[in-house]
Amino acid sequence: MESFADAKYIFDTIWLLISGCLVMWMAAGFAMLEAGLVRSKNTTAILTKNIALYALACLAYYVIGYDLMYGEGNSFLGMGAFISSASDGDHSGLSDFFFQVVFVATAASIVSGTVAERVKFWPFMVFTLVLTAFIYPIQGHWTWGGSALGGLIDGFSDFAGSTIVHSVGGWAALAGALLLGARKDKYTADGKVNPIPGANLPLATLGTFILWFGWFGFNGGSQLALGSKDDANAISAVIANTNLAACGGAIMAMILTQILYKKVDLTMVLNGALAGLVAITAGPDYPSMGLAAVIGAIGGILVVFAIPFFDKLKIDDPVGALSVHLVNGIWGTLAVGIFNPDVSLFAQVKGIVVVGIFVFAVSLVVWGVLKAIVGIRVSEELEYEGVDAFEFGLHAYPEFTGGFHSGTKPISGSSSGSKEMTGQLNPEMAK
Repeated sequence: MESFADAKYIFDTIWLLISGCLVMWMAAGFAMLEAGLVRSKNTTAILTKNIALYALACLAYYVIGYDLMYGEGNSFLGMGAFISSASDGDHSGLSDFFFQVVFVATAASIVSGTVAERVKFWPFMVFTLVLTAFIYPIQGHWTWGGSALGGLIDGFSDFAGSTIVHSVGGWAALAGALLLGARKDKYTADGKVNPIPGANLPLATLGTFILWFGWFGFNGGSQLALGSKDDANAISAVIANTNLAACGGAIMAMILTQILYKKVDLTMVLNGALAGLVAITAGPDYPSMGLAAVIGAIGGILVVFAIPFFDKLKIDDPVGALSVHLVNGIWGTLAVGIFNPDVSLFAQVKGIVVVGIFVFAVSLVVWGVLKAIVGIRVSEELEYEGVDAFEFGLHAYPEFTGGFHSGTKPISGSSSGSKEMTGQLNPEMAK
């Protein structure tokens, strides 16, 4: 029996570590997706934000967040009982910590895309710190942490985080987008939308495939065990359902854009696949593969309509993250209550509302405080020129934008550097 217990522990631990590595790889997916969907003059900013937020999220969750989420919920700088025990040679909790910490980084990545191209770097990092150290862990304590908020959300079911991860990132991003405002010239005075195309669709497509791949660890790892035949079968079903939901979302977005716009929109297809993945995340363990594809397909429909809906509200979201993660996080959570007879739809609605109100309200306060104290939006000049050179000292594509490296001094009399930097040689660069 002892050898069987050891074998189960080994398989469970290895599966958590492998799954965590797959989810960590999703950070690269977010970076590539966002870099492809913003303009070239803001690519360095996106890349810097994504690697910096991942590092900060891991440290913040280690120091504060994990113990808030899975401990008594009231320790500060205690770094968790499991970490203290690790220093005594007990590493049994570290695989779980690693798997959980990459989830909180995912939530932070969602915010990055929504506020892209006009947010200041350091205020964004401060918000990321608060989100990953406090906001995410507190709502996670009510759900995965087991407290159920004093029974208020008893019965709430979210297998891998449609609400707990994706909607949380979406609500935090929505609060930031509202206080930031839209990008310059995104909307006209009479309410028309000026499309601002991304700079690199191959990069965005690569990012989508990386996210799709990483999602197998995101959902499959949430089984949290691989020490029995039942666990292996459950993981197989979860991964198969996750894959088909993404397929359903992509295909439905492709068909719907052809019907509505007479052309297949690649960006909608990419977001359709991601929408299907978010939608199935709340419950990839219970449906048949056919039902999983249907849930994903509905996600693809929702994202096609949600993106122009947010534009009508003049809520600017350069990468469509609100439509993918917030809208489909809600849909996926509701779908569990609709299709799984063992879960109450009312409990799902309560969980969505409680988490949504808390995350949005606190995020709005944090963004508001930052806006009042240091400002959260770059100046109009910086937004026009692109934030890469001014905040980070270099361009991602210097051959095409005339960018300079850190330490290069601007030409006398020009706060923007060379004429190439200001877009005066090529007016299209400034659009």
